[in-house]
Amino acid sequence: MAKEKKVSNTNEEMLRSGPFRTLVGRLCVPAVLIMLVMVLYHMADVFFIGQTGDPNKVAAVTLASPMFSILSGLGVLLGNGGCTAISLALGKGEYGRIRKISAFSVWGAIVIGLVFLGVVLPLMNPICSLLGANEETRGFTAEYLRVIAIGAPVIMLTNVVPALIRADGSTTDSMIGNMLGTVLNIALDPLLISVLGMGVSGAAIATVAANAVSLCYYIYFLRTKGKIYSASPKDLSLKKDVIRPVISLGLPMSCATVLGSVSGTIVNNLMMQYGSVAVAGQSVAGRIAQMISMTVMGICMGMQPAISFNYSSKNHKRLTEILAKTTGLAVIAGTVLSLLCLLFRDPLLNAFLDNPEVLEIGRVCLLASIVIGPFLGFYQICTTYLQASGKSTRAVIVSLLEKGIFYIPVLFLMSWIFGMYGIIYSATVTTVLSAVVALIFCYKDYRNELKDLREW
Repeated sequence: MAKEKKVSNTNEEMLRSGPFRTLVGRLCVPAVLIMLVMVLYHMADVFFIGQTGDPNKVAAVTLASPMFSILSGLGVLLGNGGCTAISLALGKGEYGRIRKISAFSVWGAIVIGLVFLGVVLPLMNPICSLLGANEETRGFTAEYLRVIAIGAPVIMLTNVVPALIRADGSTTDSMIGNMLGTVLNIALDPLLISVLGMGVSGAAIATVAANAVSLCYYIYFLRTKGKIYSASPKDLSLKKDVIRPVISLGLPMSCATVLGSVSGTIVNNLMMQYGSVAVAGQSVAGRIAQMISMTVMGICMGMQPAISFNYSSKNHKRLTEILAKTTGLAVIAGTVLSLLCLLFRDPLLNAFLDNPEVLEIGRVCLLASIVIGPFLGFYQICTTYLQASGKSTRAVIVSLLEKGIFYIPVLFLMSWIFGMYGIIYSATVTTVLSAVVALIFCYKDYRNELKDLREW
């Protein structure tokens, strides 16, 4: 017990008064690597399937991705919600509450994974139709989804557990588990897809197997080093004071992720009007652009435990410093990565699928995706701050701007006016609008927060 308390206090001291560069190194860098690992998961599948030279297979993985995003969004609900709730409890020294929150999140992940499996398998054909699959892509889409559904409980846990253990600053351990899975995924993809000829099924099997290996590491962490957490059924509580904060705090990012999958389904259906080549070009460009968005998200999400801890402990001077410096770091990272992607646009696209038609569409899609790099930091820090400070309702509103409130109307309007190019650039217009509105919203909210503190 003494060792447990010492480790916890060391992390708490870092969150309370550690230099910003230490927070970046201990929190942001591992979180960014975790995000990039997630991108590599998806990039590996598209890359090795692209080596088959069949745009229909690449399109099938893209069509199936919204269902994978829904599963990830449900993981975000419990993982990020649990992480924020634990960080806030840590700031108040409520260790018994931390065990209950972590146990609820873990067992909730298992239940949701089993429900996902029970829903998707019997409804495979209508789901494929809803996702936009046609005669050329339906079989491949179903192959991929079937394996993902079977592995859903494991995938849920590997979304939830690493998010939970970030709460006390143990981001490095979260990163290690993700990297172990990624290395295995990249190793298995060429073996299963190309050597054994399993195609999209091989890609899905590699993904599930990689998640299983990551989960093994997280179980080891919980049993040996993560003493403040619990996955024991004895600590499982279904009381409102445990469930409500997890769900409400995880809802903003979860809603954004799930709504993003709905928007992705709409986009895929609209793009399928222009053929599988258009969907494949969009898919390849989207995977590359994810390196920018996930890096920015990793910076902001990585700093979330420090934001929650200092907000909960009412250290507003340090909170202001963290928010300002994190915003600057995220904006600079988004801008630099956007310029690099623009500079190496053609080699990056050709690495995935050497097809002139796909390359032509991919150039346009990638340009539309990377020009918003500087705006991503502003938007993401606003969402992170509202969620980290426990303002769930406001966080939901801001998080839904980019994925639904603005995006869907802009998507249909620009599609109607400009056709395929309108579809491609609708996300660009939406992100800029969302960033501006989110900044105004959060600036007013934070000024009121400081005003209330001075009056108190």
